[in-house]
Amino acid sequence: MKLPVYERFYTWQGEGVHLGRAAYFVRLYGCPQACPWCDSAGTWHKDYRPQGVVLMAPREIAGCVEQDSPPGAVVVVTGGEPILFDLTELVRELHALGRRVHLETSGIAELRGDLDWVTLSPKPFGQLPVRSVVARADEVKIIVHDVSDIKAGLDTLEGLRDDAVIWLHPEWSKARERDAAVLNAITEAVKANPRLRAGYQMHKLYRADDLDAHSDKRLIPLGGNVELGY
Repeated sequence: MKLPVYERFYTWQGEGVHLGRAAYFVRLYGCPQACPWCDSAGTWHKDYRPQGVVLMAPREIAGCVEQDSPPGAVVVVTGGEPILFDLTELVRELHALGRRVHLETSGIAELRGDLDWVTLSPKPFGQLPVRSVVARADEVKIIVHDVSDIKAGLDTLEGLRDDAVIWLHPEWSKARERDAAVLNAITEAVKANPRLRAGYQMHKLYRADDLDAHSDKRLIPLGGNVELGY
């Protein structure tokens, strides 16, 4: 089975437990969640569809990873919503190269593939994560656009492992504008519950992804909404 690859690029992980770690990103096309602040709206928004999406066999993708990144760099499969696809063969090919494979997902379907790390980003306003993905998640990233998103995100996590890390990330337009309500709410939530951690998208400060020739350089507004900016 071939996978729809929206973009692929070598950079470093800008978020979460593996922050700062060299990472080759494989971003797949397609997502039903349509987050109103999505920072990868080109993977689903009708007004920002790419001219073409390359269909690649898992072995082809693994070949690009081997050619364009050194041993030791992890591979992050993201989207869009990559959990919609059977990743079994892709993970097998990447493991054959000695690579660890990380997944970023909203968790709306069953996992397929022997993944090494699962980052769950639940979307309470859309399709909720299935229980098996919540139980498998190594870390959770709750996006906070509104103060109410903290509780709404936490409410989706029944069955989460005790050792899974929970991040509260300010949605990028709120982080960029240093929205006091959102940032202070995250601070207070972390102080009230030390299991929570305050997060940030560090790669956006560095513009690290743009340095790779294969990354999408188009200016696409958050969620496809120009009022939210870029």
